[in-house]
Amino acid sequence: MTQEILAHTFANGLTLVAEPIASLESAALSILVPAGCAYDPEDRNGLAAVMCELSLRGSGERDSRQFVRDLENLGVERGDSTSAAHVSYSAATLARNCLPALEILADLVRRPHLPGDQLEAVRNVVLQELQAIEDEPSQKVMLELRKRQHPDAWGRNSQGSRPDVEAITLSDVKRFHAQWVQPRGMILGVAGRIDWPSLKDRVGELFGDWTASAALPEPPSKIRQPRVEHIPHESNQTQISIAYDSVPYRDPDYFQAWGAVGVLSGGMSSRLFTEVREKRGLCYTVYASYHTLRDRGAVLCYAGTSAERAQETLDVTLAELRRLKHGIEPGELDRLKARIKSALIMQQESSSARSGAVARDWYHLGRVRTLAELSAIVDELTCESINSYLGENPPRDFMIVTLGQQALSA
Repeated sequence: MTQEILAHTFANGLTLVAEPIASLESAALSILVPAGCAYDPEDRNGLAAVMCELSLRGSGERDSRQFVRDLENLGVERGDSTSAAHVSYSAATLARNCLPALEILADLVRRPHLPGDQLEAVRNVVLQELQAIEDEPSQKVMLELRKRQHPDAWGRNSQGSRPDVEAITLSDVKRFHAQWVQPRGMILGVAGRIDWPSLKDRVGELFGDWTASAALPEPPSKIRQPRVEHIPHESNQTQISIAYDSVPYRDPDYFQAWGAVGVLSGGMSSRLFTEVREKRGLCYTVYASYHTLRDRGAVLCYAGTSAERAQETLDVTLAELRRLKHGIEPGELDRLKARIKSALIMQQESSSARSGAVARDWYHLGRVRTLAELSAIVDELTCESINSYLGENPPRDFMIVTLGQQALSA
């Protein structure tokens, strides 16, 4: 598995990082703009999401329709999202259309129209997304868990809150864009069949004259909420969410912690699936996932069950989390490694997956881990190394948020 990672940071602070993959006929772009919802003003939560959506309504010389038409004519599959740290834009297309697609994205980032006559339509989109969360209890409880597990502003829901979204004005959007959307700290990840000299030159032409603003402070982090909380909700089902602290991606112990979570939840042989769902039939869904910010990490767990079985589901799930400190077994590690290796191979066949991965790696590490390096790290995982980590860092100090008719005993 031979890989080459190329990177260049321009004078204004924008970093281009690329992975040429000659075996592909496609190329993909991922732009991380350091203007996520953590930077929303306290009384305007949802502003980054509104700005992201409004920026798609025309940019540069293109109105909204021409923007969509030009991307479709290039065969571009595009995406956008808002997280705590970033507003992200992505595009994947045939390799020969990579640079024309990049030109459109450059306008999108640098010169969005942010049309006032489209603000209400955009506001309604975000409000509908908020309403959809209310109609999906499993999503709601996990958002509430994350909000309590991570210090504000890093645990915010990117869609914000209804009162704040309803209060957003066009001036708010333009002010936010002017303050936070800048080249300093921006990362452009590219992967696929590319020509590095041509790519670097074109990025310099499109972004090099963009002047960076002064370095801006990180958003404040407030103290956490209580460790156990129940949200009343009229339903025959109960949603259970549990979180505990772990290490971020940049930490040397990350892969030991990540391996433990893979044993806990990953496939139908995982502990949570086997013990909570299969053996006892307590719930219809149960899982654990790893969530990492730049400087902190957490394991987030979820179980959805009936109201009458909720207490037992919580008890058994917590018991499985606590049992991790006693270690994992060789068969569990073998299954984990097989799943990871399959995922790494499939990622190499997707320019979109790799462009996103190289951009995220650069954000977290200031460099990119190649697939060969990741494969070697996985090969080096042993039961002894993971069990040693778990012995020193057992799951504990749980944050528990439940949603349903009755509060549960923790």
